[in-house]
Amino acid sequence: MSLESRLSWMDVRDEIRARILNRTYAPGDKLPRDEDIALELGCARTTVQRAMQDLSVAGLVERKRKGGTHVRTDPVTRATFDIPITRREVEQRGAKYNYQLISRDLSETPIAVMACFGIQQPAEMLHVKALHLADNRPYIFEDRWIDMTSCPEILNVDLTRESANEWLVRNKPYSRIEVRFSAMTADGESERHLATPAGAALFVIERTTWNGQTPITTVQAVAAPGYQLSARN
Repeated sequence: MSLESRLSWMDVRDEIRARILNRTYAPGDKLPRDEDIALELGCARTTVQRAMQDLSVAGLVERKRKGGTHVRTDPVTRATFDIPITRREVEQRGAKYNYQLISRDLSETPIAVMACFGIQQPAEMLHVKALHLADNRPYIFEDRWIDMTSCPEILNVDLTRESANEWLVRNKPYSRIEVRFSAMTADGESERHLATPAGAALFVIERTTWNGQTPITTVQAVAAPGYQLSARN
């Protein structure tokens, strides 16, 4: 097996990142050309380009057409939050996972959902409410809208058996995501479904994804008290 066949863009990214962190490439330095890095590491130029794209998104380098790639003088630190499959998240914590579909219907998008997606006119979308449980205790209550243009197949999914969360993560890659974190006090549905006292503080994660300009899904996931969120860098 050749070195080129073994080296992935993630390997190249990690090598360049290490050189930036140990100041082999200092802030403001111009990096070698992609072709030169590819020759040094024994990989394809496209592999280096993909690695550099990821480093640029991470805020470590800045790439300019005809200007080359420079280490940022003011690197941006970003934490990465993956969209979890809630079943896996529960199981990785050593708990037994269960899931309950609360409701599933085709409805016209309210103004708040239109604003999340950035659409100007109401559209008919699939509205799904579900409860994820850990050791038979409420874990996350999710209120989700799914666009039928990008996800027509969801209508054929048995959401009593498979959560929309898991199906979407497995089947609908996205090109853009917005994530918001907030807090709310338990009342109404959140109080009832999470079996928590009225007025209790609850952690809320709101995620909206698109494929290009086409909406995929927006979800408000309300976690039961005690939920913890981790990030990586």
